[in-house]
Amino acid sequence: MGDVTNLNRFRKDKARAGKRAKADENAVKHGRTRAQKEAERARAEKAARALEAHRKAPDT
Repeated sequence: MGDVTNLNRFRKDKARAGKRAKADENAVKHGRTRAQKEAERARAEKAARALEAHRKAPDT
């Protein structure tokens, strides 16, 4: 006679594994490295400085 299997435990473990696989897939698809995030932040800061440099001075 085989071992008794708790079906609730089996179901929950299977659901956890599915969620973990989906999370890993999304991390690969949407994830960015630290270098990519810093490069994007630097580009945004440079663009903001360039925009500010081209503004007209207020007339006072």
